[in-house]
Amino acid sequence: MSKIKCIIIDDEPLAVALLKHYAENNADLELVFASTEVFDAIDFLKLNKVDLIFTDIQMPDLTGIQLMKVLDQSQKFILTTAYPDYALESFNYNVIDYLLKPISKEKFDQSIIKFKCLFEDKIQNNKDYLFVKSEGRQVKIVFDDILYVEGLKDYLKIISKTSKYLVLETMKSFEERLPSNFKRIHRSYLINTKHLTAIDGNSVYIQDKLIPIGETYRKAFKNLNL
Repeated sequence: MSKIKCIIIDDEPLAVALLKHYAENNADLELVFASTEVFDAIDFLKLNKVDLIFTDIQMPDLTGIQLMKVLDQSQKFILTTAYPDYALESFNYNVIDYLLKPISKEKFDQSIIKFKCLFEDKIQNNKDYLFVKSEGRQVKIVFDDILYVEGLKDYLKIISKTSKYLVLETMKSFEERLPSNFKRIHRSYLINTKHLTAIDGNSVYIQDKLIPIGETYRKAFKNLNL
């Protein structure tokens, strides 16, 4: 079974260190990012998919509640906080658990078990392809064959090694179906980084196709470990 990709956000360095220790010693988790800076986390999430977000609620720049409002509604959260007052409001979002500080390793691990019970099927999905409806047919496309995806109003144009497909689907929903090597670099472009051949200033080449990096995606793109 694939590991649960998670990130940790808390403005207290000691809290981050404790949760990192718990996460790194849980066999079900893969910790891919941890920070005391909430806006750095938002930049990371623009270009990286995760299964689970651990976040504090009371943070100076942006509260955990505000963060959940800002992020994609498909994100899943475990809240880590010293304040029980926000529990009722928080469950208006995709909150898996509400952990009150100080957090024990036992409570932390129990929250992961709860997540697995709810979303294990999604985590176990290791297919290397997907089906899309194009020109009235269900077409199978292997992930590695996709070069990039271009948004065209209500449609997507999927460019593969051998074909082009026009699909009635939003960029957001399509992105959720793809593995982590696919990165959104522009409001209208999603690329397969396996086919990235060059970076030229604020643009990239996917084979011989020049694609711009949108301004809001530039910082996160520069932080990618390509």
